Amino acid sequence: MIGRVLLAALLAGIAAGLIMASIQHVRLTPLILAAEQFETAGHAHSEGEATTEHAHDVEGWMPEDGWQRTLSTTATVMMTGAGYAIILAGVSLLAGATINRRNGVVWGLCGFLAASLAPAAGLPPELPGMPAADVTARQLWWLFTTAATGAGLYLIALRRETWAIFAAVALIALPHIFGAPTAATHETAVPAGLAAAFASNAIAANAVFWAFIGLFLGLAMEKFVKEPSPT
Repeated sequence: MIGRVLLAALLAGIAAGLIMASIQHVRLTPLILAAEQFETAGHAHSEGEATTEHAHDVEGWMPEDGWQRTLSTTATVMMTGAGYAIILAGVSLLAGATINRRNGVVWGLCGFLAASLAPAAGLPPELPGMPAADVTARQLWWLFTTAATGAGLYLIALRRETWAIFAAVALIALPHIFGAPTAATHETAVPAGLAAAFASNAIAANAVFWAFIGLFLGLAMEKFVKEPSPT
């Protein structure tokens, strides 16, 4: 059974990843490319040409603009979709709740709330060239927020006791009470309008991404994971 669940999750995540990659190519990549122009200009102004060339040497190989960048982005998003679908399927098995075509989108949107929207309240999607806090601190806060929000949503959806509702609210609020890590400076060459457009488009794209993950996972679970018939 576990093998069929993994197969369903992989297919669902890859299919949703293809859709997300298309959205990213049309809506997000142009904003990223625009921000990179400001990032490059900022490096050239503050560090000089020699320092910029050294930074490029340290970075190593990166896909060139065009088909290499599009292909690598698509592959990354497909793998991300597969990973998210596997996590969603695993949560459903642990909770003893079935994902199907009728509730798949709801499951997907719950994943969006936990892994995307709640963390974005403290760490909104960022463009290249924007100031950011320490990456390890950001990752830990994201994991903490995602886990706490997911646990809160579980209590709201599957438990009916009064204590569970209070615990759910506390869990969802806790990461934001502590607060997300902040950057040492807020100075950036990236225009505020460009940053706001990217953040809003990225959040909306992730909502669509998760909805399709849930929908496709529900369809795949119905097709590949047959529940035993009652005897």
